[in-house]
Amino acid sequence: MILEVLTYPNKKLFERSIEVSVFDENLHKLLDDMYDTMIAKEGIGLAAIQIGVAKRVFIVNLVKEDGVQDKADLIEVINPIFSEKTGECVYQEGCLSVPGYYDDVKRAERVRLDYQDRFGNSQTIETDGLLAIALQHENDHLDGHLFIERIGFNKRKKFDKEFKQGKKQDKPENRKVAKKER
Repeated sequence: MILEVLTYPNKKLFERSIEVSVFDENLHKLLDDMYDTMIAKEGIGLAAIQIGVAKRVFIVNLVKEDGVQDKADLIEVINPIFSEKTGECVYQEGCLSVPGYYDDVKRAERVRLDYQDRFGNSQTIETDGLLAIALQHENDHLDGHLFIERIGFNKRKKFDKEFKQGKKQDKPENRKVAKKER
């Protein structure tokens, strides 16, 4: 089922998610619905909080070089803990909860992530590149943070100004009414 993705400035996005202790059909349905939603919205990752569920759950499914986003490559992450972060890199990020905005974010270049799968089994992934970036980005959601909090003071001021201007333009009283042609 495709669900609504919460967008900035929804206050729910800034909540810290709670650990999952029950690995049952409800969790499996949540993961399946998250996948359907992420694919429908053309994302590569989605955290449960982005659909209004404050659980420490996220998914990541990168697009391959041939443009295919294969479900076989889906990573379902529950109760993640980074046991290692090394190096530093800058990558341009976007977010389904901040539609249409992209900016450079500095993150660890290589990560080791310990987590549980949908059945509660312990898993570990060590990676770098876009997957490392995506894991860190989605994990930030679980802690109540958006990538726009990592872009630096001046860029954030510019984002806030542009966001407010965009909202102002969206108000009905600010829309230009097209005149009927006769």
